[in-house]
Amino acid sequence: MKQKIALICGISGQDGTYLARLLLAKGYVVHGTARDAQMSGFGHLTAFGIKQNITFHSMALNDFRSVLQILSRVQPDEVYNLAGQSSVGLSFDQPVETLESISVGTLNLLEAIRFTGGNIKLYSAGSSECFGDTGGIPADEETAFRPRSPYAVAKATAFWELANYREAYNLFACTGILFNHESPLRPERFVTKKIIKSACRIAKGSLEKLHIR
Repeated sequence: MKQKIALICGISGQDGTYLARLLLAKGYVVHGTARDAQMSGFGHLTAFGIKQNITFHSMALNDFRSVLQILSRVQPDEVYNLAGQSSVGLSFDQPVETLESISVGTLNLLEAIRFTGGNIKLYSAGSSECFGDTGGIPADEETAFRPRSPYAVAKATAFWELANYREAYNLFACTGILFNHESPLRPERFVTKKIIKSACRIAKGSLEKLHIR
């Protein structure tokens, strides 16, 4: 039986690292992308002891030619789109980069898959930020999107891009709407890691005070 080939866009992050380990355990051939694969350290993958089992490629998601070249070279059965600017707070400072890396990047993947024949299965990481303020009511698949940050707007755009291509071109394209999920690999710019680091310092005698706004 032919081994399945997976391409993980954004493989160096928290989710990409755990996904790569899972797919390798399932017998997949795993490829991963970074904007500059030669300069990226891939520290999480090294720590997990799996870096040597992955083939890396440099790819800019906001460049259609770059995306098409990598898809043509790798010929994956499945693509996992975990790439793009991932900080809500930073998206207010870098709204254009956020929109390009998420919504334009997703559109380029969809177009490249369609261009190469449409047999690739695409999973794209969505976000609960798309729901915005639900007034305290739990969100589900039927809850309307009311994005309240550039990051949320970009993720909502990507969600509807996948829906459009799924319906218009019959592509296998799905979005997983991810709520907060944590691990030891979470970068320190995220609020949970900031709280943990501050609490540890306070427990060791620091006189600082932790404020959440």
